[in-house]
Amino acid sequence: MEHAAQWRSHGAARRAGYALLPGEGFSYLLHLRPREWPIMAAHTLLGLLLAVGLNVVTLSFYWRTALVALAIWVICLNGGTLALNSAYDMDVGDIGYLDAPPPPPRHLAAFGFALMLGGQLWTLAYPVPLVLAYAACFIMSLVYSAPPIRLKSVPGADWLINVVGFGALTPFAGWVITGRPLTTEAIVVFVAFAALFGALYPLTQLYQLDEDAARGDRTMAVLLGARGSLAVSLACALAAFAMFAWIAHRTAAGTGASIALLVSAACWLLLLARWLIRAPELGASDHKRGMYVALSAWALTDVAVLALFA
Repeated sequence: MEHAAQWRSHGAARRAGYALLPGEGFSYLLHLRPREWPIMAAHTLLGLLLAVGLNVVTLSFYWRTALVALAIWVICLNGGTLALNSAYDMDVGDIGYLDAPPPPPRHLAAFGFALMLGGQLWTLAYPVPLVLAYAACFIMSLVYSAPPIRLKSVPGADWLINVVGFGALTPFAGWVITGRPLTTEAIVVFVAFAALFGALYPLTQLYQLDEDAARGDRTMAVLLGARGSLAVSLACALAAFAMFAWIAHRTAAGTGASIALLVSAACWLLLLARWLIRAPELGASDHKRGMYVALSAWALTDVAVLALFA
């Protein structure tokens, strides 16, 4: 009863939500983790904006396409993936983008799968590369979360799935839904963001190390520990910004774009270096705060890369 009181009364918005959607209805919504939607939406839109540019007139022709991309990729695919993950994880402590999670509703796994399947059917009306990218992420989501495969518990496989899915294929989806052909610079951007998510993903796991280990999920972060995970993050961030620097050179980026990229790189490297040094003395709450700081650095990187293309 005490735990139920906590997750039902965790803030005014949640109390209002359970009042509007009695029973388990609001729990289904929470397990889609809508707090992550703005981050996923921005990263998806980045690909679209890289494809069509920032001209207001041009963008006016793509607003419906943008809404479709966000609905398909952010709500159906990402939301469904997170719901499916929650159904099998049965977390009690805070998880990414959801504090004091409610117990997974009885049909949460089926709900998450149905949402992802609906998104896959929706992609059939759009360019083939979007269909294939979605299908790849759909399959990765299933093998990541669901037994008996459950690659989330295989060190390194958990990291690789997220690197490919969120890092590279999310902005790729934003680009290809426009129907425009890929460029060399765009491909390098997607690979660079894959590397950057290689830096971010371990940070999302550090404050859940104890709960993952207790559940038997030997994630890469559990295997490497905090300092090993942060060393991987630092190496991936360096690789990502080396690729972004190549794009800046290739596109003859202006002073403003170059400064934005340097500031973004400095934020990442200072954060990770300081975190690596202090790792032994940090607790779960410190790691959680660091993760959200890293998300701010990610948003700054999105802006800097957009400036390179603009």
